Amino acid sequence: MLEVYSWPTPNGHKVHIMLEECGLAYRVHPVDIGAGEQFAPDFLALSPNNKIPALTDPDGPDGRPISLFESGAILLYLAGKTGRLLPADVAGKYEVLQWLMFQMGSVGPMLGQAHHFRLYAPQQLPYAIERYTHEAQRLYGVLNKRLAHTTYVGGRDYSIADIAVFPWLRSWKNQGVEMADYPHLKGWFDEIAKRPAVQRGVAVLADARRPLTDERAREALFGERQQRQR
Repeated sequence: MLEVYSWPTPNGHKVHIMLEECGLAYRVHPVDIGAGEQFAPDFLALSPNNKIPALTDPDGPDGRPISLFESGAILLYLAGKTGRLLPADVAGKYEVLQWLMFQMGSVGPMLGQAHHFRLYAPQQLPYAIERYTHEAQRLYGVLNKRLAHTTYVGGRDYSIADIAVFPWLRSWKNQGVEMADYPHLKGWFDEIAKRPAVQRGVAVLADARRPLTDERAREALFGERQQRQR
């Protein structure tokens, strides 16, 4: 039984979807990031950057327990553990990995900033809103161009690259994007959204999700509490 410490955010959903796609048995431990549970010592021991998700596997490499944080690392680990959703051939593997890195380095951080300045910032800052909205639109354009020439983000087969990107695009309206402007991306998105494992993955902890607009949540997510040495 894998133990997953998570919350219903795009990064959490990546791991939920991967576990469902691989048919692995897992138990979810909610980490309420709006309530500050990510700062609990037990969680920090698993995820020193105080971010979800984290995963522990009692049957890790060589039969020994392993603990992992960072959603991209967890996707790679689960792909290696199961032999699924990452090509075995070297060229195919690196084609997928470059798009996984694209998600980790661009899609997640930039769309996260678009969310922050459009929805959560205590002051409306036109420059920041324009900057990150335009960057969100640019990234959607990159993906749309990619999917004009290939079936999936990582190539011809569904992979961890698709699992990594998909949850971040579910809130396209909040990012200042009109999905219909990106027809190839929209076709891919609609297909992925129909997958039963994806539907099960995004349903994990969905009933616990709430708007992160109260002052307690703002402080836990964006305030001085994030800056303290631990």
